[in-house]
Amino acid sequence: MTETSDTRSAAGAAQEAPRSRLQRLMRYIPLIAPVLLWAVPCWVLLHTGQHWPLPVTLIGTALSVLGLAGMPLAMVRGHGRRQQDRAAIVGDTLLGCVWVLFTWSVLLGVLLRLALTVGGVGDGQDRARIVTWAVLGVAAVLLARGYAEARRVPRVRRLDVELPRLGAGLDGTRVVLITDTHYGPLDRARWSARVCETVNTLEADLVCHTGDIADGTAERRRAQAVPLGTVQATRARVYVTGNHEYYSEAQGWVDLMGELGWEPLRNRHLLLERGGDTLVVAGVDDVTAESSGLAGHRAHLAGALRGADPDHPVLLLAHQPKFIDRAAAHGIDLQLSGHTHGGQIWPFHYLVRLDQPAVAGLSSHGARTLLYTSRGTGFWGPPFRVFAPSEITLLVLRSPRRSG
Repeated sequence: MTETSDTRSAAGAAQEAPRSRLQRLMRYIPLIAPVLLWAVPCWVLLHTGQHWPLPVTLIGTALSVLGLAGMPLAMVRGHGRRQQDRAAIVGDTLLGCVWVLFTWSVLLGVLLRLALTVGGVGDGQDRARIVTWAVLGVAAVLLARGYAEARRVPRVRRLDVELPRLGAGLDGTRVVLITDTHYGPLDRARWSARVCETVNTLEADLVCHTGDIADGTAERRRAQAVPLGTVQATRARVYVTGNHEYYSEAQGWVDLMGELGWEPLRNRHLLLERGGDTLVVAGVDDVTAESSGLAGHRAHLAGALRGADPDHPVLLLAHQPKFIDRAAAHGIDLQLSGHTHGGQIWPFHYLVRLDQPAVAGLSSHGARTLLYTSRGTGFWGPPFRVFAPSEITLLVLRSPRRSG
């Protein structure tokens, strides 16, 4: 039976209906999420049978209301048109704090109270107050440790990566990956210099930065980025744009990285040769580049590989892990990415997985393509890292044909 145009239109309309309802729902999430983030901890900590003295209840509730009103306002002033760094710091810090409070209010509010009830510990008020103090204690410890983790120089994560097509002459090639430095409202020029000093101890052949250098324009964050000019590599220092560059004049960052001696791989490649063997090092703009409206910016893998010998192995820099589908289709050997921050503040990584195929570490895709996703060198927004430590990555490339 031949499908008529009316039938196709009806089928299309049926598919579009749920999609449009989902889109309408998504519009309300920015309004609903802050309310839930502040209301749930307030309810669990103050209003579920604790029977605190009235001043405690009133003060706690007032602080929650102030947080609910102040956090979005501070973030809009900090990250919106005004770009006020102090407001951004306040808004981002409140967001991190309330996320941790919300998470543990839900977990301990249910699990600990259930355990206390089963164990017959105290009466209802005692159990409610134990939950409150437990949530506050866990949140305080995690936020303190998370702040220290976010501000420290990342640990170096080392791993060997065997590439079946890598020639023996390139065995042992040392590739250092930094990404998502996110220089921003908190001045981290000293931190940036110490990160670069750490990179220079690793004796890299190739140093890669896979984007999200900063939040703000190159002119505004220049002092924090300048230490990148001190990074040393025996062969090359290469860079690709991340999505945050396209929020803040991406071409300015491309120009600054070139000025600092890095090779911006904007849909092109270079060759790394040693011992008679060749590795193609390619890079693409971030997948958000085309929608930015910036002329000439887009993710174009075919352009990045144009002129490269298809028999040579390819190392690809792409900011977001979800580019791996295109990389695997082109037979890329290894893609290096960032973007996810490993979730940054647990359990946010579950939400990241809705958008990305990998959150951290080495994974296999397609017949021969490997993806390494860094947890990131810096942090975005909230100055906390909870169960998602930052990293500087040293990947030692291995050939199956290397000598014993």
